[in-house]
Amino acid sequence: KVKLYNGRTGEPYDQSITVGYMYMLKLHHLVDDKIHARSTGPYSLVTQQPLGGKAQFGGQRFGEMEVWALEAYGAAYTLQEMLTIKSDDTQGRVKAYEAIVKGENIARPGVPESFKVLLKEMQSLALDIQVMSEEGGALEVDEEQDELLRVAEELGIDLADRYRAEERAAAAASVLAPSHTGAELDEEPDDDEEADEFEGAPEIETFEIDTGRGYDDVEFSRFVDDAE
Repeated sequence: KVKLYNGRTGEPYDQSITVGYMYMLKLHHLVDDKIHARSTGPYSLVTQQPLGGKAQFGGQRFGEMEVWALEAYGAAYTLQEMLTIKSDDTQGRVKAYEAIVKGENIARPGVPESFKVLLKEMQSLALDIQVMSEEGGALEVDEEQDELLRVAEELGIDLADRYRAEERAAAAASVLAPSHTGAELDEEPDDDEEADEFEGAPEIETFEIDTGRGYDDVEFSRFVDDAE
């Protein structure tokens, strides 16, 4: 460190100044490692919005302040596209992908999944929430799952995992449901029923194999084929 003088007044500064070589260090942030893009990909099961980050093959985050920026510019159609078919409009994004592949016009965006999640959260608070049409009638905001899955299958997009999970949950609930009475569970099957149940089962025979290497003989079991 050296003493530095003020060029205007000629007075020395209170603190010494560091003097020496200035080095530039390379940061390992390369374009090839940073670049990322997606058309479709994994979505969150709750919000149906794309996952975040390149590691999860997610989408680019468009946050609250970015929404404010588009609102300030008056970019209504761009904002609608960002918040529907590019995010969690489950039907609209599949139809938009189909329209792009087929060279057709993109259909009008639908209801985003976040709106349906908001309805469910309010209904969980014991609030009777209904979506009304312009004519005053109640609207159903449920998804058309069959049509959605059909279009997705044509485009090679696998969206069935979500619905398979719902079907498995429904099946598990039906199994656990108390549909049987105690009397039915206490009944013992007849001997004839047990005989019918095991009739035609293959016989099993046991045989040994000599390995010839000084080990104990290995014992195996196999099914006996009636045709032999």
